Amino acid sequence: MNKETLEKLHYYELKEIIKGYCVSGLGKRLIDKLEPSSNIEVVSQRLNETSEGRALIDASYHMPLKGIFNILPLIDKVEKGASLEAADLTMMSNFLSGCRKVKLFIKDKEGYAPTLSAYGENISDLSYIEQEINISIRGSMVDSNASKELKKIRRHIDICEDKIKDRLDKFLKSSENKEYIQEFFVSQRNGKYTIPIKAAYKNQVQGTIVEASSKGTTVFMEPNVISKYTRELSVLKAEEAVEEYKILATLTDMIFERIKDLKMNIDVISEYDMILAKAKYSKEIAGIKPKLNNHGCIKIIKGRYPLIKNSVPLDFEIGENYRGLIITGPNAGGKTVVLKTIGLLTLATQSGFHIGAAEGTELSIFNNIFVDIGDNQSVENALSTFSSHVKNLAEIIRKSTKSTLLLFDEIGSGTEPNEGSALAIAILEELYHKGCITIATTHYGEIKNFSKEHPDFENAAMEFEKETLEPLYKLSIGKVGDSNALYISKKMRLYDSIIDKAREYMETKNYNYNLIKDSKNVKSKERQANEDLYEYSVGDKVILLEDNEPAIVYKERDRLNNVTVLYNKKFIEVNYKRIKLELKASELYPEGYDLNQLFVSYKERKLEKDIERGSKKALKKIRKESLK
Repeated sequence: MNKETLEKLHYYELKEIIKGYCVSGLGKRLIDKLEPSSNIEVVSQRLNETSEGRALIDASYHMPLKGIFNILPLIDKVEKGASLEAADLTMMSNFLSGCRKVKLFIKDKEGYAPTLSAYGENISDLSYIEQEINISIRGSMVDSNASKELKKIRRHIDICEDKIKDRLDKFLKSSENKEYIQEFFVSQRNGKYTIPIKAAYKNQVQGTIVEASSKGTTVFMEPNVISKYTRELSVLKAEEAVEEYKILATLTDMIFERIKDLKMNIDVISEYDMILAKAKYSKEIAGIKPKLNNHGCIKIIKGRYPLIKNSVPLDFEIGENYRGLIITGPNAGGKTVVLKTIGLLTLATQSGFHIGAAEGTELSIFNNIFVDIGDNQSVENALSTFSSHVKNLAEIIRKSTKSTLLLFDEIGSGTEPNEGSALAIAILEELYHKGCITIATTHYGEIKNFSKEHPDFENAAMEFEKETLEPLYKLSIGKVGDSNALYISKKMRLYDSIIDKAREYMETKNYNYNLIKDSKNVKSKERQANEDLYEYSVGDKVILLEDNEPAIVYKERDRLNNVTVLYNKKFIEVNYKRIKLELKASELYPEGYDLNQLFVSYKERKLEKDIERGSKKALKKIRKESLK
């Protein structure tokens, strides 16, 4: 799915909300990797999983996932040949315990969740590893009961340490040493047992200086009376470390032997965590599993935008009676939210999320969803807003197929209205012929009219409260957006005559130029223009300034200052300023000359006269031509 589409429709924000319902990092990791699927069978399976998870929650069953952590870093460590630490093994034991409890929990839940119950069969019961870890490890330490040898070594360590403490206690209580001692206590410094001695007497005490105080007034000395025992203790500590390593390595090897089963357990637990997170979200929003199709039919009943609390429900449909919808309405009236609601609900469904909507809602599965929402202006490429939109649209058109949902906000905007609306209509037609489902918002009347006349397009309007001019954020399909500008103008007490005239101009485009004929300013301009302006007559020979080619005037100048001429056997309209008089008709043809002969061939004139006098030959020829 197009990444820009996912960003524009705030898909990642929705996933963050659902991640918040996960118990472990395993489920969050899966949701991070999750993307909408375009396979209707995959989507159906995902939704069914969510529905089964919701059924368990609704029945007040809670899967025992608490205490399960992400052990993937530990698996990676084992695969690289390193031994796990005691704390790592405690985490592993907790994970194995959780797997065992989950397997037991889901075993008899076929009635509520047949698919999820079947997944539980893939969980391996590794309780023997769990038990070995629990016997050998206590918290973050190897337990003395892990092996007879370790127990023996630690017993000797305890005896040795007792002897050291006894000798030091006697040293402290000796009257001979009283003068040398700074403070009467034993402290461990750098793993050695020491006594604080006054710096001035350091040479009076037999022993080794381990450390000195910051001020230098005290030295911490290991008395010689315990040297024998400290050496013995060092040997015992080394033996303890070796034995602990053996135990940790043995437990790690047990895990390595079942690494494939452990990975499968991780996969199943990850799926459960993700599915249950979806189910919790579903319950939170009172979500439903929508009906599915893959032919572009969308029918949303009371659909709610996932990222707005208490959003106005949307009723919407497309794809059955029409494949294009043009939405009009006031600014800040909710048109963009409608587009985002349709897009995000579709993405959510294709990801297996339940959606906030009423039963009967149906959504189509699309291979692609493209959006053109907001300002894509690129400073780096120095593109204008309009250029950026057109670039985006060109890319969308290239990639669109009949299984594409298109969401366009203010299509054709950013340029001169006539060109913008014409371009927008051409784009809409092209995408229609490709078979796409297209939803677009606009303010342009020409696009509304196109949609009104096209058999496979429909109009829709965002409603607003006429008294307060407040948007209602409701979509009415089949309705063209009201002229809010005229209504607001009326509320602001603009003359009714002006508003009525504006409405007439909107509908007919027939502007009454007679209203300004009496203007002195205009008359003055007309007099000035008439001095230089020649009014071309039928039959005048003129030169087309653009091509420097001759032509014959067929129709005189109209109200738009265009003259129709015959050029290369074709009638074309040109602005009167783009032609130049070469010879007047009065100079070319005698008085009373039938100028019609200039524009109709001899054969056509003869046939016309034959028909007028009732020639059978002419009538026979016409019948023969019609049969062809």
